Amino acid sequence: MPIDATLPYDDNNVFARILRGELPSKTVYEDEFALAFHDINPQAPLHILVIPKGSYVSWDDFSERGSDAEIAGFVRAVGKVARDQGLVAPGYRLLANVGLDSHQEVPHLHVHIFAGKPLGPMLAR
Repeated sequence: MPIDATLPYDDNNVFARILRGELPSKTVYEDEFALAFHDINPQAPLHILVIPKGSYVSWDDFSERGSDAEIAGFVRAVGKVARDQGLVAPGYRLLANVGLDSHQEVPHLHVHIFAGKPLGPMLAR
């Protein structure tokens, strides 16, 4: 069910629980700013989620309240995951959903990395 990204952060969301170690994840990268792991419901042959370690609901929330170090660290983590997975040459897609119209399902900022096959053009309807 899509969430309203203007609501306060929910400390019991699935990604907060993963960050606290209450739920398992298949981690591919972790540093002080970010955690990256395989999506449990992949939408491409390779589907990795990258989340900041701070309590941010959406990209909008993060860009407004995140420190310069958190923002730089998170963006660098996304790039490092793509490079470490060998995705730069064949290509990959990044997606960050924000709010109801985008169908954001978890109230914690996350970036999807899709790869592993030709993904085709993004089409708006």
